[in-house]
Amino acid sequence: MIKLRLKRFGKKREASYRIVAINSDSRRDGRPLEELGFYNPRTDETRLEVPAIVRRLQQGAQPTKTVQRILEKANVFEQLKAQS
Repeated sequence: MIKLRLKRFGKKREASYRIVAINSDSRRDGRPLEELGFYNPRTDETRLEVPAIVRRLQQGAQPTKTVQRILEKANVFEQLKAQS
């Protein structure tokens, strides 16, 4: 199963995350199938590739709870419903 989840990077105690599509049994920082965005919790900065995320969700990818909250803030699910 493909999941949309966070991949950690950055310095110690200054973590940032990339939102990636990855196989669910791969390790957290393993090689992703596709990088779909960026999230910085310290500054609350978010950059998303919305068309790619919508395409992955239509293919059946499951977001984790944290990624789902990020996507809800960015109104990605409304765009997904509009395309259906």
